Amino acid sequence: MVIYLYRWKIKSEKEAQFIKAWSYVTEQLRERCGSLGSRLHQGNDGLWYGYAQWPSVETREDSNINDEQVSEARRLMRDATIERLPDIELRPVSDFFNMN
Repeated sequence: MVIYLYRWKIKSEKEAQFIKAWSYVTEQLRERCGSLGSRLHQGNDGLWYGYAQWPSVETREDSNINDEQVSEARRLMRDATIERLPDIELRPVSDFFNMN
C-alpha cells in the first residue's frame, strides 16, 4: 500500500465548490480505478489536506479518467484553489486505523 498526501490553499468563498468537486473525483477513483479511498481535512494552518490510499504506485499512475464530468470536477477544484503544494508519497510503517 502507498499513501499520498495532497495540500492546497483554497479560496474561502469556494470551499463548498472544492469539497463537492473533490468528493466526486474521489468517488470516481474508488469506483473505477482501484483507489482504496481518501479523506479530506481542513488544517488549523489554513491548508486543506487530502489523504489517499492506493494499493500500489502503479495503480495510482494508471488511474486517469478522461470523461467530461471528471474533467469538469477537476476544473472546479483548480478554480477554487489559490495554490497546490507538491504531493507527498508516504509508506506505512505502523498502522492503527480500522482496528476491530
